[in-house]
Amino acid sequence: MAAYSKYLTVRHSAIAGATAAACALLCLLSKRRAAAQHGKRSGKQALQNEQKEGKRERAVVDRVFIARICRILKIMVPRPFCKETGYLLLIAVMLVVRTYCDIWMIQNGTVIESAIIGRSRKDFKKYLFNFIAAMPAISLVNNFLKYGLNELKLCFRVRLTRYLYEAYLESYTYYKMGNLDNRIANPDQLLTQDVEKFCNSVVDLYSNLSKPFLDIVLYIFKLTSAIGAQGPASMMVYLIISGFFLTRLRRPIGKMTVIEQKYEGEYRYVNSRLITNSEEIAFYNGNLREKQTIHKTFRKLVEHLHNFILFRFSMGFIDTIIAKYLATVVGYLVVSRPFLNLADPRHQSSTHAELLEDYYQSGRMLLRMSQALGRIVLAGREMTRLAGFTARITELTQVLKDLNSGKYHRTMVSQEKGRYKKQALPLIPGSGEIINTDNLIKFDHVPLVTPNGDVLIQDLNFEVRSGANVLICGPNGCGKSSLFRVLGELWPLFGGRLTKPVRGKLFYVPQRPYMTLGTLRDQVIYPDTLEDQRKKGISDQVLKEYLDNVQLGPILEREGGWDSVQDWMDVLSGGEKQRMAMARLFYHKPQFAILDECTSAVSVDVEGYIYSHCRKVGITLFTVSHRKSLWKHHDFYLHMDGRGNYEFKKITEDTVEFGS
Repeated sequence: MAAYSKYLTVRHSAIAGATAAACALLCLLSKRRAAAQHGKRSGKQALQNEQKEGKRERAVVDRVFIARICRILKIMVPRPFCKETGYLLLIAVMLVVRTYCDIWMIQNGTVIESAIIGRSRKDFKKYLFNFIAAMPAISLVNNFLKYGLNELKLCFRVRLTRYLYEAYLESYTYYKMGNLDNRIANPDQLLTQDVEKFCNSVVDLYSNLSKPFLDIVLYIFKLTSAIGAQGPASMMVYLIISGFFLTRLRRPIGKMTVIEQKYEGEYRYVNSRLITNSEEIAFYNGNLREKQTIHKTFRKLVEHLHNFILFRFSMGFIDTIIAKYLATVVGYLVVSRPFLNLADPRHQSSTHAELLEDYYQSGRMLLRMSQALGRIVLAGREMTRLAGFTARITELTQVLKDLNSGKYHRTMVSQEKGRYKKQALPLIPGSGEIINTDNLIKFDHVPLVTPNGDVLIQDLNFEVRSGANVLICGPNGCGKSSLFRVLGELWPLFGGRLTKPVRGKLFYVPQRPYMTLGTLRDQVIYPDTLEDQRKKGISDQVLKEYLDNVQLGPILEREGGWDSVQDWMDVLSGGEKQRMAMARLFYHKPQFAILDECTSAVSVDVEGYIYSHCRKVGITLFTVSHRKSLWKHHDFYLHMDGRGNYEFKKITEDTVEFGS
């Protein structure tokens, strides 16, 4: 063992360590390259989709990034005098005070060490008690800084979240984003996690840039008087050169951050689908298939995270050398100049203790300055990651803006491949005209077209006035639900003229009614609130009559009264939910109502009473159903054959009823 000890020198250890680090780095880079080649072979389509998304939004630190983040900052800091401005000022003041505290601690610590070396008990006690007395104030400054940072993150998140939800929940934008526009796949991921990460990243960057810049300014001022201007100037030149070099190397981080959040959203989505459709999946015994889907999505996320970790490892290796160790080397070279230069007049008459005190003080200041320079260089990494979140938030705001102005982007079906090949005019979403008129629904040369451009019916013409119920029938996929989506203004109008009441006077009752979070009363009056109910002058006794009309009166006692809060989607059966939806219809009393197979789980006698009561209170019905028993409650029928043809006729004694 002793024979080998002569080779274990510092120099040989350093060479061995550097060789091992280089081998590890090359190994990891080769693994990353192999993984990338495997990804290219196994998923060309996924790669093409990512390239399309990359073309859509760039995630690098450039002028576009600066413009984007300035627009978002105007949302988070809307006025010069607001709560956010106050926290920004608090943080700035605390950063200045903290920097002065750091300088004082350097000077006081140097004097304490000089007193120990000089064996001066009096000076040691004096400056040690000064440090003890300053501890509460320094601790208070540090915690005020943390308090300001945390509050600013929360304030930014509140501002940005409210702004995005104002646009997201305006009119039917939330529906259009998921059903009409295909630019954003997981808005829930963007509205929750991405917003939080963006706000945290902005505030952290503000702190991590402001403090080092302030440190550099103050330390340059102090060091210039101690060792001259050449030393700090050399450090600044090193900062600029290393900053440009590392920023160039970090460019892929922004795009990799965007892809990471996209895969996180997909993984979250497949898990939420499993929870939402758990009953259907259980009936199909589809747990193995769903496990494959979840594992496939998770594996894609993990592979990307592995590549991201490898990239950050390689960048961290370079960052540490350039921003930390080389910066320290430059610091040593700068601080040693006046001490190693024997002709320097500053230290010609200094004693050993004075040289030691001066070196400690200048060296520590220069060390803090080099650390500040290193933090600024490393802040470029955070800025590149912030560019990824900024691109995601910017894309969301742009999509919300487009949807609220009636524009959407979707892959359109070729008109040559559509169902109706004789279409001559180009399909332009929103080119039709909507006229709001009470007690009338009229389709005047309206093409029935899906959002992706598939023509179901080329020219739809019919008119329905209040009091004339219409039964809509036809095979699956013929356009029954599409008609209602156009009528409800969920889908754009591709031409013609549609005359209808305003949205509030048209009500839709689906086969699987929606039960909101809240009390039993909320299920009847949804989407109204208790205040809206009181403004309308409708008492709880009237609501009780609505429940009695649909044979739901006992549920009031069974569930504990109007203010009982339950998970109503699980508590109520399928038939009870359908009858609750009809009680909701009676409460709102619209001019027209669309019943989409909404009485399939209701007995025939209750169904008959519902239709009779609707006619009595003046609610005109559009009904989708295959029950023959419902024909007697309607005046017209609209039949679609699924091949682009339809007929709208009055129901007479000679009309042949079809259905079950």
